[in-house]
Amino acid sequence: MELVSDLNGELRAGSRRRSRNPHSASRENPPPSGGGEVKTSPASFRDQANWSDGYYELAIEVGSTDDARLQAVLSALWSAANVQGCFGQSDREPEEQDAVPCTVASLAEFGHLYGRVRLPTGQLVVCGCVAVRGGDESSDWLDLYVPVGALDHAGVAYWDGRPFFRSAATDDWLAAVGAEAFRSASFSLGVIGFEASGCTSASTMAGRLPEERDIGYLLPRGEVLHYGAANT
Repeated sequence: MELVSDLNGELRAGSRRRSRNPHSASRENPPPSGGGEVKTSPASFRDQANWSDGYYELAIEVGSTDDARLQAVLSALWSAANVQGCFGQSDREPEEQDAVPCTVASLAEFGHLYGRVRLPTGQLVVCGCVAVRGGDESSDWLDLYVPVGALDHAGVAYWDGRPFFRSAATDDWLAAVGAEAFRSASFSLGVIGFEASGCTSASTMAGRLPEERDIGYLLPRGEVLHYGAANT
C-alpha cells in the first residue's frame, strides 16, 4: 500500500463544514465527573477538563456494517496509533480500573473505549474511540479522537482565526496513523479534523479529493491511499 499526498484535487468543496457534525448527537457520551484530586496532566483521566471542548479525530468510514470488518479496523487503528491500554471508564485512572478487550463487544458495552496516546510532540495524552453504526443504506464509522481539552493542556499549537480547532502537525500524525491502519485493514474513507465524522462519504466523493479542503482526507484509489491535507 502506498500513501500519496495530494495537494491539488479535482472537485471543489461546496461549502465550509460546520463546527459540529450530524454524528455528534448520536455518539456523544460525556465522561462522568470523577471524584478525587483533579490533576493537570493531559494524560490524566480524572481531570475532566482533558475531555472537554469536543474531539479532534481521525474518522474512518469502514465500508460495511459487518462486525468482523469493524473489528479489523479497530484492531488496526489501535495498533497503528500505539494506544496505551484499553479501558471502559474515563473518570478513573488506568491504574484504578481493569483493562477491557479492544473489541466491538466492548464498544457496544461501554459506548467509548479510552486509552493514552503519544503525540508527535512527545506528549502523552488521553484519547478515545467510538463507533457510529450504520444501517441498511450507510456504513459504520470508527472514530479515534484526542479531546481538544487534552490538546490544549499539551500545548499543541493550532491555527488562530478559525471557527474550530485545527492543527497541521496533528493532522499529519493522524494521516500517518490512518495509512498504517490501512495496511492491515482497508477502509472506504478517512477524514481528519474537528468532529469530522460523517461530514461526507466515499460514495459522495466518488474517488475525487476536493480542491479546497477545510479538513484532511484519506481516500483510497485501488491499493493507493491518497492524503489530501486541509488547505483552506
